[in-house]
Amino acid sequence: MENPYSLTFGKEPNRLISRTGEINEIISTFNADTPSSTVYIITGVRGSGKTVTMSAVIERLKKDSKWVIITLNPNRDLLSSLAANLYEHPSLKPGFIKAEIRISLGVGGSIKTEGPSPDVEVQIKKMLQIVQKQKKRVLIAIDEATNTKNFRIFASSYQMYLIENYPVYLIMTGLYNNIHSLQNEKNLTFLYRAPKYELTPLSVISMSNDYADTLRVEKEEADAMARMTKGYSYAFQVLGYLRFENRKKTLEELISRFDETLEEYVYEKIWAELTAREKDVVRILVRSDTGRMRVKEIKEKTGLTDQSFPTYRKRLRGSGVISVRDYGYCELALPRFKEIVSRWED
Repeated sequence: MENPYSLTFGKEPNRLISRTGEINEIISTFNADTPSSTVYIITGVRGSGKTVTMSAVIERLKKDSKWVIITLNPNRDLLSSLAANLYEHPSLKPGFIKAEIRISLGVGGSIKTEGPSPDVEVQIKKMLQIVQKQKKRVLIAIDEATNTKNFRIFASSYQMYLIENYPVYLIMTGLYNNIHSLQNEKNLTFLYRAPKYELTPLSVISMSNDYADTLRVEKEEADAMARMTKGYSYAFQVLGYLRFENRKKTLEELISRFDETLEEYVYEKIWAELTAREKDVVRILVRSDTGRMRVKEIKEKTGLTDQSFPTYRKRLRGSGVISVRDYGYCELALPRFKEIVSRWED
């Protein structure tokens, strides 16, 4: 039997704890006659399931013929890619040809146009008018959006299409700091108002049930495995994968492989993306006995003030590194992060 768990990012694994509530809300909003929002942002720590959640929304909407799904690469010219993907969509192209809209990709992916409207924004408008007449809706999906010139140009054009009431929708994922940077762009106010899902830890009970059913382990071991993941989506996959491949080993014997995989695939990147001051806060928590500490004590040990500390706490919480669920306390949120960072510091 093939391993039902996966170590690959972005690909939907065979075993999955679905975020059904969030997915249903996005789909319900987008399908409404008068949607309360045409944009959704999914954010969270690396490995929290942002791409998988967005993919679930896409797969559900694909089944509805009124939806045209366009997935864009954030590293390309987004407007040209949108125009090309719209034009080549099999359900739309006949209507574009009939309306004498013709485009072709030139060298480097630029758009060549035939007719009096050489501007790509204008060509997209023309195509969206056809989409509107056909009573269809366009969903644009962008994975791992960042604050680049390319994205800002696209977002400004998208905002213009919204103002003109074209049936265009946007779902995107991104790390907390990248999304925060985009939302603070003065010309992209629609992103600031857009609903944002910060993916929280998964249900430990659901994880335990999945381990018990899939791996055929005793409830006690399944519970221990689920607690070990702290609800972190990628850790759920890693531990399930390792347990499936090493049936005769104990959970204790898998910890070193668990640590190595998390370190190599996720934690090194997370650590590298923290600022020096954010690392100072994390180090204080790492050196504590439990990875949990009073805010007052953290401020005393780092020298941060009542005015400066909330900024770093907000960033670390948004990045998924710490939890602030108990008033007056901060604690490390990621499984085995304390032990792994401790070894780096040593």
